[in-house]
Amino acid sequence: MSTNSESAPEFLADKLILKLSITMSADQRAVDEVVQRVMDVIREKDCAAGRDNAIELSLSEALANAVVHGAKLDASKRVECDVACDENRSLLIVVRDPGEGFDPAMVASPVRGQNIYSNHGRGVYLINQLMDEVKYLKNGTEIHMIKR
Repeated sequence: MSTNSESAPEFLADKLILKLSITMSADQRAVDEVVQRVMDVIREKDCAAGRDNAIELSLSEALANAVVHGAKLDASKRVECDVACDENRSLLIVVRDPGEGFDPAMVASPVRGQNIYSNHGRGVYLINQLMDEVKYLKNGTEIHMIKR
């Protein structure tokens, strides 16, 4: 797993077997429905074989973070989720929120002996551990997660 905040990963458009875009209200109650809808499509296209749990948990955490921290639970704001799967079954999930962003390096890490719960870092930590590659763009308001 690698994390950084440079350029976004590239998936070639002519090699995609799945491309999905969802815009949701920043309502906490909408997260589970969106996660289930995305996972149903990912499973239907066989893009999650053997990786379902890691993908589902990472997507759930990313959307919850976007709704709670990025959009501050303001249902008038929108959170975007884009999903792409290529012919090799590599999966890219992008979640964008309208917030001010954050510095991923400032999130607590249990590896460094820090308490992730006291600093609200559980979701980011889980995503970083479960996905193969994670990139934070646009000052942390956009997260790109890849599972190979």
